[in-house]
Amino acid sequence: MSPRPVPPVPAGAGDRSAAARPAAPARVATPRRSAAPRRSAAARASRVAAVLPVAAVVLLLAGCGGAAAPAPETPAERPAVSRDVAALEPALSVTDPRGTTVTVPAPPTRIVCLTGLCDDMVVELGLTPAGTSTPALLENPVLLGERAAQVPTVAGSFGSEDVESIAALRPDLVIGLGGVHEPLRAAVERFAPLWLVQPGTWEESVGYLRNLGSLTGRTAETTAGEQRFRTTLADGVEQARATGRADRRVLLMYGSADTIGVDTTDTVNGNLLATLYDYPFVPRGADVETASTYSVEEILAQAPDVVFAYSLLFSSADRTLTDQLADNPVWQQVPAVAARQVHEMDPRLWGSGRGTRSLGAIVTQSLAAVPGR
Repeated sequence: MSPRPVPPVPAGAGDRSAAARPAAPARVATPRRSAAPRRSAAARASRVAAVLPVAAVVLLLAGCGGAAAPAPETPAERPAVSRDVAALEPALSVTDPRGTTVTVPAPPTRIVCLTGLCDDMVVELGLTPAGTSTPALLENPVLLGERAAQVPTVAGSFGSEDVESIAALRPDLVIGLGGVHEPLRAAVERFAPLWLVQPGTWEESVGYLRNLGSLTGRTAETTAGEQRFRTTLADGVEQARATGRADRRVLLMYGSADTIGVDTTDTVNGNLLATLYDYPFVPRGADVETASTYSVEEILAQAPDVVFAYSLLFSSADRTLTDQLADNPVWQQVPAVAARQVHEMDPRLWGSGRGTRSLGAIVTQSLAAVPGR
């Protein structure tokens, strides 16, 4: 998956009092990726569509291949979710779902998290992060709740965390987000290995959990967490099919009225929701900057029955995404809007969790909101 662009998020003050530890003999080998071609067609159609009547918008976008979804799968055609959990053994070297080999000299116990998936995994393993860049996520009851106040916050903004702040936490492993934290590698790996994670499906998220479980030696906790999540998801799929929820067309979006981002099917959350519901929001080409951007007109063309949104707010004066769109006449004609099926969700849990605990909560919360027959 390609990470969506996110404005800088203040991470808060970190503990700078401790001295950095010498580098450990560890290695993280990352495979290279080729540059992706640029998309163009649907964006031009979207700008034209903005000045057309709504009925014409739907017809125009139906003929524009950039945002068109393939024929929706029926619930019976969607792959089943296995409840089986494979055995897991401790290891000091693992290969993650994206082909990166991670090697550590000893099981890590002080893990600093620069991305929400890390926080989720560490908590799932029964550990506490040595430091975090996403304290608001840790504060969610799904993770640590009130105990999150005891976890130091890494100084700096997301993607530009203060390296001295990280070093002061004396980590033996730092976990960041692929496509975001690579520029920190040279500085961080002077004192700890940097592992960049980048799940594109819920199965890859489970794969990262299993990798960390092997590295830490906490294999029993890992398989128990995986079993809980698989049970939650498999039960959710069965419930959705039995109640007709699986036939509902669902959308998960974020951002602002000027630039609406969509969790497409190549993101963890989009992939998860596509397992449960009719979710036709595919990537709009391979360009990272535009693949997940949809116009209001394109959303209307897909006619979602239920919309979930998480708003990235940076001050008390900021308005939620759905509030910004409230007076838009095209937005008002989206079926979910007309039926009052638009839901603002916790932006940290739904936007940055990405691990089994967060994903399990998304399954439960979405099923509670999506209407049945």
